[in-house]
Amino acid sequence: MKIAVFGTGLMGSGFVRRLLSQGHSVHVWNRSPAAAKALEADGAQAFATSVDAVAGVERVHLSLADDASVDAVLEPLAAVIAASCWIIDHTTTLPSATGERARRWAERGRVYLHAPVFMGPVNAAQGTGVMLLSGDPQQCARVLAELEQMTGRVIQLGTQPERAAAYKLFGNLAFLGMSALAGDIVRLAHATGVNPQDAAKMFEQFNPGDFFAARFAKVAEGPYEPASFTVSMARKDVRLMVEEAAEHGCPLVVMPAVAAQYDAAIARGESAIDSSAAFRHGGR
Repeated sequence: MKIAVFGTGLMGSGFVRRLLSQGHSVHVWNRSPAAAKALEADGAQAFATSVDAVAGVERVHLSLADDASVDAVLEPLAAVIAASCWIIDHTTTLPSATGERARRWAERGRVYLHAPVFMGPVNAAQGTGVMLLSGDPQQCARVLAELEQMTGRVIQLGTQPERAAAYKLFGNLAFLGMSALAGDIVRLAHATGVNPQDAAKMFEQFNPGDFFAARFAKVAEGPYEPASFTVSMARKDVRLMVEEAAEHGCPLVVMPAVAAQYDAAIARGESAIDSSAAFRHGGR
């Protein structure tokens, strides 16, 4: 196929190299021309303008920064992109804006599919990792085999065009949240005189991720009684963490916000129910 890739940063460059390795002809364009030009050494054809890059292609793949950059790149091409050319966007974007974008392009007689990824640059180049996809079932079916060649796994998430964007944020929230929690564990390790590398070794034998799905379901749906670990006992443990870290000049960042949630639950008279209840939506 003849394919255009807009956005040739770390991820976009990986996608370009993967597509080239599969024998596709790849046009590249980037708002910083040098990043696109560098890919000519791999066999891509760089263009000075997006209008020239999209001429004659069957697919446009986007790997950009955000909603503003996606619209800034695509909107000037509204009258240029052929009806036979499908737009596949891998950018992490707002679900609401993604849905509006898909509907806007559909009204123009064009196909826009959102397919965000859980992949790093190496995954993009090797065709490994996870890609999410949602939208019109027939359209998704048409490109499924192509997308599977770009990644190790494609997860289809239904007919709503914004659905994949929402699930991408779910996943990123978990990844980024883990980093924030790791930061507090490092601080507590310093406070207690434990080398953070030694603390990390514990998680090679005890993996809290094994319990995440069950914990998520508990927060979302309950039941909160009988309690396996009460709000009051969880609040006590958080107090110990916060106080010990502060005592040694290593104040925690995340856990004080957790403590506030437990305090609110106790104020509602929920000290004896399961600790997961403190985080349920709306505190209900």
